[in-house]
Amino acid sequence: MGSLPIRVRVTLAFAGAMAVVLAVVGVAVYVRFAAQLDATFDQGLRSRAGDISSLIQQRDSALSAPGASVLVERNESFAQILDADGSVVDASAKLQAAPLLSPARLRRAARQTFIFTRSNPFERDEPARLLATPVTARGRRLVVVVGAGADDRNSELASLALLLAIGGPVALLLASLAGYGVATAALRPVDAMRRKAEEITDEDPGERLPVGAADDELARLGSTLNGMLARLEDAVRRERAFVADASHELRTPLAILKTEIELALRGERPATELRDALRSAAEETDRLAELADALLTIARADDGRLALSTARVDLPKLLGCVRERFRSRAADDGRRIAIDDEPAASVTADPRRIEQALDNLVENALRHGAGTIHLSAAARDATVALDVRDEGDGFAPDFLPAAFERFSRADPARARGGTGLGLAIVRTIARAHGGEARAVNDPRGGARVTIELPSAAQPQRVDGGVSGEVPPSARIGR
Repeated sequence: MGSLPIRVRVTLAFAGAMAVVLAVVGVAVYVRFAAQLDATFDQGLRSRAGDISSLIQQRDSALSAPGASVLVERNESFAQILDADGSVVDASAKLQAAPLLSPARLRRAARQTFIFTRSNPFERDEPARLLATPVTARGRRLVVVVGAGADDRNSELASLALLLAIGGPVALLLASLAGYGVATAALRPVDAMRRKAEEITDEDPGERLPVGAADDELARLGSTLNGMLARLEDAVRRERAFVADASHELRTPLAILKTEIELALRGERPATELRDALRSAAEETDRLAELADALLTIARADDGRLALSTARVDLPKLLGCVRERFRSRAADDGRRIAIDDEPAASVTADPRRIEQALDNLVENALRHGAGTIHLSAAARDATVALDVRDEGDGFAPDFLPAAFERFSRADPARARGGTGLGLAIVRTIARAHGGEARAVNDPRGGARVTIELPSAAQPQRVDGGVSGEVPPSARIGR
């Protein structure tokens, strides 16, 4: 059954149920019809017995007269009057002289009326239905027996059985064809969606499946599949944008690096110019390495291979390490890094990844912000919030909605290098720990980015994409 088409399976199930219904109805009709025939037959026997009983009570003297019979034969019916000892007092003209009742039935008939079936006295191979009832005529106890052949009853039942035997399969066949047609019509929208799905390719992912106007299961299925196609289209668009942006980001440092190398190799040049060229090449190489590392991190998150090695992290020590790492660089720019309110909180997380996220935030603050960079950590119920805030102009209002998108940059007037992947990596790391990252403009001035982590963080499925949605296929720590 599992290998058959759905419409065939539905039709077979419908045919099976219909066969059971037709069989039950057929048996019920046959039994009811037979009961009605028997009731009509028995009523005729009672009427005939009543007529004979009334007649012999009125003409009792005629029973003693030789040849004076009170019984009149009607079609195939017959009658017999028996004395209490079983002798035949009167009988139908064609009936044999032998009594129709056995001694046991005669004794029973002397007490009560009853109906029974025996062979037809005229046709031994055919059944007959008989009624025996007691009658008293002028002090004489008699038994009246009336009967009739059951040929007509049996013929009518046989005709009904033949009709049911022919009509039942015909009705079942017609019902099965109708069921197949209904199943085909019901599955037609599915077939239309299948044909449309075959036409959808990655070159034109904007196509959608046809959805009917009715609010039924198939329409909801089509809407769900169209939602999935929309998400896949968005994923394809993001991947294409990612490849294009990555190519664009790689093109500039590679072009600069190639130019510096070509200039260094061109003729005799002073040592100072060679050193400047090599220094510029080294800077571009660092930028390439930084970009490659960022791309690798996001690619691993997309593929579900961003491994986390969690441990209990001492936040004061972690923030102190981040401050010391950037202290000299901040001093060169006339700035400083401060830890606000020495935190006493701790969190279960991957210290290397959390430190990487904080490094990205401090790097962004040094590049795009101004004033002191404030680091802080605070416990909030079941979460721990890590904040990095500067005292600059803050984020541009139109940049905030796209702050965590890949290759997104703030106002070019504030940009001084960078790959545009720093905040995307921050959110990827936060979500890998079951947390979230948010960027706002602090009311006190400057940009503030917060990483919220569960106190006992558990690895989560992550997506380093633009929308930040969590795809079911992503896996952490594989």
